[in-house]
Amino acid sequence: MGHRVIGMDVRFQEAAAVRRTESVAYSHLSVELGHFYAEDFGDGCEELRRKFERIADWSAAIPALARRGLPAHREPRISTCFMLDDYFHRFGTPRDVIPQVQSAAAEQGLILDYVARESSFARHDGAELARLVVDTLVVEPPRHTTGSRPPLSESGWLSNGKRSPGHVDAPAMTLPRPWSPPLQSGDPRHSIFVDIELWSDEPDARVWACALLASVWQMTRLGVLRHRGETMTQPCQLAGELPTDWDELPAIVQLNPAAAPFCAYRTLTLMGTQYLPVELAVRTILGQVAVPPAVAQQVAKRAGGEGLHLPSELVDRLSYVFISD
Repeated sequence: MGHRVIGMDVRFQEAAAVRRTESVAYSHLSVELGHFYAEDFGDGCEELRRKFERIADWSAAIPALARRGLPAHREPRISTCFMLDDYFHRFGTPRDVIPQVQSAAAEQGLILDYVARESSFARHDGAELARLVVDTLVVEPPRHTTGSRPPLSESGWLSNGKRSPGHVDAPAMTLPRPWSPPLQSGDPRHSIFVDIELWSDEPDARVWACALLASVWQMTRLGVLRHRGETMTQPCQLAGELPTDWDELPAIVQLNPAAAPFCAYRTLTLMGTQYLPVELAVRTILGQVAVPPAVAQQVAKRAGGEGLHLPSELVDRLSYVFISD
């Protein structure tokens, strides 16, 4: 119907593996230039333009960030991307919305290589990607807890330490138990404790939280999301026009034929300061994700072959620029 999909052949196979572990092509830096919602497109897209104006002020620093850790002779590969919300609130059509974003970016000299739609990081090709990430979480029970709180799989809540205990009735004829504060893991001098809701169960379906979907998105950009050794989302080029239905749009679309690879060893995200709490939650989630050893070793080996040492922790591969209004 005018938007035939062309798959991008960027997968490699470890022939000697018992279970095939796919790899992807890597840039050195994946730069997210925005995460856009319906309200950004009102009033002739003025808010959209203002966002790109603020982002453009930082664009000159991106090549230097991409070169960090690389040998002096190596030119960094940089790809750009943006996300559109079609999960919490669908608006317009891909055929209308995506060119508006490209046009607003081009006014500031910014090229958008890839676009992703948020709903595909909840579910894609029959797989619950959000559930896959939840299943990789390794939650260590804090010391001195009673187990009275339901586990993550039941409660849908993830923390970065020991929660303050709820009300517990003291035995008769004894003094009330004293209050105790929550404690952040890692024994910092002063705790910054967070408790994150990963999903809510509605009458018709489970609704995954923005922070969890953003974690899936970051793992996808880093090229570490796998299911039984296989990559879950790869960019596609469209032959013909963009579709008029969001469900017909691939999870990730390559807009720039000359783009560097979508996945990257490190990510840089430019966004408004209102997203600080969400990204704190994302970092808390990714700090407890267990990447399969075969995938972790594969990525480290690929980076090492280019003279780049990668931090072992996913969260240490993420960088941000938070831009105020």
